[in-house]
Amino acid sequence: MKNILVVNGPNLNMLGIREPAIYGRQTYADLLAYIREAASALSLNVTCFQSNSEGELVTAIQQAYGKMDGIVINPAAYTHTSVAILDALKAVALPAVEVHLSAVETREAFRQVSYAGMACEKTITGKGFAGYQEALAYLAQRV
Repeated sequence: MKNILVVNGPNLNMLGIREPAIYGRQTYADLLAYIREAASALSLNVTCFQSNSEGELVTAIQQAYGKMDGIVINPAAYTHTSVAILDALKAVALPAVEVHLSAVETREAFRQVSYAGMACEKTITGKGFAGYQEALAYLAQRV
């Protein structure tokens, strides 16, 4: 069975509360249940990690080296600011897929640059929770 790390960045723990018009009313616990069910259906072992701290996200990515077969990452706001997350993804050199719940490409201009995406094989936006299932399915075929 392949091992996939799912990394979620800042404010994703506030799903259901934070801007429900953009992110919906489902909670972070709902997202975790969705991810685990999708991974199980694909015969993947999944480890989920969420932090509001850039350094903790970098550490989680680094610790995936030699243990995980791929990474699904929603860096959230760090998408547009974190060279450190980009460098961590490049350092571990695991197949990675970037996911965003909203269609970031249709939002504010500052959301148009994705540093993390530069180290990812694929980016999925605007599909809500289903984007995670698509990312897991891609990695199930890829790794």
